[in-house]
Amino acid sequence: MLTPAEADLRIGQHLQCLPIESLPLAQAARAVLRENIYAERDQPPFDRVAMDGVALDSQTVSAGTRAFRVQATQAAGDPPLTLAGSEDCIEVMTGAVLPLGCNCVVPVEELELARGQASLAPGARAEPWQNVHRRGSDTRQGALLLSAGVRLRAPEVAIAASAGMARIRVSSQPMLAVISTGNELIEPGEPVLAHQVRRSNAYAIVSALREHGFDRVADDHIQDDRDELRERLRFHLETHDVLVLSGGVSMGRFDLVPAALEELGVHAIFHKVAQRPGKPLWFGVGPSGTAVFGLPGNPVSTLVCLTRYVLPSLNASLGQQPLPPERVALGEAVTVNPPLTFFLPVRLEQDNWGRSWAMPAPTNGSGDFTALAGTAGFVELPPGPNTYPKGFVTRLYRWS
Repeated sequence: MLTPAEADLRIGQHLQCLPIESLPLAQAARAVLRENIYAERDQPPFDRVAMDGVALDSQTVSAGTRAFRVQATQAAGDPPLTLAGSEDCIEVMTGAVLPLGCNCVVPVEELELARGQASLAPGARAEPWQNVHRRGSDTRQGALLLSAGVRLRAPEVAIAASAGMARIRVSSQPMLAVISTGNELIEPGEPVLAHQVRRSNAYAIVSALREHGFDRVADDHIQDDRDELRERLRFHLETHDVLVLSGGVSMGRFDLVPAALEELGVHAIFHKVAQRPGKPLWFGVGPSGTAVFGLPGNPVSTLVCLTRYVLPSLNASLGQQPLPPERVALGEAVTVNPPLTFFLPVRLEQDNWGRSWAMPAPTNGSGDFTALAGTAGFVELPPGPNTYPKGFVTRLYRWS
């Protein structure tokens, strides 16, 4: 069997990079950038007033002058005024351009304003460039602001807007199909018999995909009928970039998915990974390059494999730069039996010193999805020791 790292490598070797599209900036949130963005001009583009107050020439204050005639008001968005004389000042608003002839701003809290005159309060200072955000002090024209491969959150969208980007080149969203299989699955809201279970995995998968920015998702359920399964899978292979199947990939009599995919020309890259939960994970590639993930049907296995393999693979196909792994320390010792990589759901707790600890939230088997409520995700425990002590540092995979 493959190790998780070997499975990562096999998946990466068969992923197709998604094409590029141009979107209006207002529609690009959560997309992955596919071009570098450079500063359109200096930032700030002018000497910018940082506080409400008056702008003046600090040399006049150094010479002993403490009272000034208020010449005019400089508002944000207006062209710069020019200081008329050394004993004048100009009232300024935060964000305004610094008037010409001025080199400092005295904040309104340090002024006495009366009858068109501004007097510096006792102790008020007027140092060169105080309360002024100098031109180009944040970044210079032509500087690299955003690199291709970043996911566009609110800060990145704001940066792109500051660079004058009305449209932006991003990765196209993949067309995804989430497919559950099994006669035992009943939709929420429908009558359910004692021997049946609710169809929950597909809802979890679709929710996770959309939470991570994948919105073009079709949801389908197929009964355990070989002919129906084959024809529905044929349709999805022809119309989608990625298929995510839940169930039907183990070794039982009614686990029909691998055989149906093989009949449709899907090349199996691997089946089974040395891990728990999620050992029956299946991955293959269709004739036209469609990636197919066959996730085990048990709910915990489904979510673990989705988070550990599917979501990172989709992000890679978008061209997203890999994020640095998040590591946490176990909050208590953990003992596991099989010589496999073990994925352990955890809750995160902080101690009085602000340190985060991963507290085990063991499940009652891979079907016990109710135990996942309140968990942050799961940690990956490599094969080797049976017992991992408190403080053992390992990688955390968050659900979101």
